[in-house]
Amino acid sequence: MSAKSAINKDLFTPHNEKMLAAVQVKRRTKKKIPFLATGGQGDYMTFICLSVTNKRPSHVSITKVKQFQGSSAFVKRSQWTIDQLRQVNGIDPNKDSPEFDLMFDNAFDQWVAGSAGEKCTFVQILHHTCQRYGSARKPEFVNCQPKLLGEDQAVDSVVFRCKVFLNRMRKDLVARHSRLLRQGNSILHSAADSVTSAVQKASQALNERGERLGRADERTADMMNSAEQFAVTAHKLAMKHKC
Repeated sequence: MSAKSAINKDLFTPHNEKMLAAVQVKRRTKKKIPFLATGGQGDYMTFICLSVTNKRPSHVSITKVKQFQGSSAFVKRSQWTIDQLRQVNGIDPNKDSPEFDLMFDNAFDQWVAGSAGEKCTFVQILHHTCQRYGSARKPEFVNCQPKLLGEDQAVDSVVFRCKVFLNRMRKDLVARHSRLLRQGNSILHSAADSVTSAVQKASQALNERGERLGRADERTADMMNSAEQFAVTAHKLAMKHKC
């Protein structure tokens, strides 16, 4: 199970939420730690997750999730509603880059995603979610490439991938149906050949039995004729001796 699937299963599904997107990130700049802060837990992985409740009215949240080294558990560290998001900064509108910033009412974080593609997917889904679920005051998306905000392009891409998938499924079903049909025809032919062979064997056996019965009838007739001739001869001999 992937980390994102595990996060959805462990943190969001039990609260009747569905994770829409997640991106693993690192800070571009180290966060200042207060002088009195103690008890650090070592290295960790950070994920920014976007989720929505299953019950209506829907509530969308952006959650910072961490997994500390040596632990398999995921922990929620910070959470904001989508209405608290003020700005998404794509850093460079002219080229792909993994960097992006998120500004909330009470927080500002500078992130680097694992790749430009992961950032692109997350920002696309975040923008679409803001347009669908956000209040009248929607967050500002700045320094973002057009493809990150092009809902039509994103939808077209999804539709295209769905069409490719459905076309592949249709070809697989047709091929499977043809294969099963050929197997069925082969089985029918084999069964027909077996029946034909059995009929031929039975017919041959009947013919052979008829021939044996015919020869037995002929031998029986010969024996009867011989017996009659023997009886006639014996009767003649007896009459001759009597005279």
